[in-house]
Amino acid sequence: MKFHSAKKNRSGFTLVEIMIVVAIIGLLAAIAIPNFVKARTSAQTNACIANLKQIQGAIEQWALETKASPGDVVALTDISGDNTKHIAKEINNGLDCPGGGTYAVTDISSDPTCTIADHEL
Repeated sequence: MKFHSAKKNRSGFTLVEIMIVVAIIGLLAAIAIPNFVKARTSAQTNACIANLKQIQGAIEQWALETKASPGDVVALTDISGDNTKHIAKEINNGLDCPGGGTYAVTDISSDPTCTIADHEL
């Protein structure tokens, strides 16, 4: 004699299994997101410092070409623009810090600065 079970074959996940998967994904996200933010901030800082070095090199090149003395005032417009070759094209298109700051120069003997505190030569 065959007995037929009252249970039906059900396929799928239980609520507990779904909750465990969601909890694991949440835990991984909680670990990963701060690391992504830190990596992005670090990359922006490094890119800004590289831009500042390039601006400093452009100032030095401009000073040599114009025979300027160390105390002479220099502006960003002196080293950038369509007709100058002192600064790289990718910086020349927009003299803005990747982190949202702005660059400033004073004279030939001073390093260029960024308005964000951590971004300095």
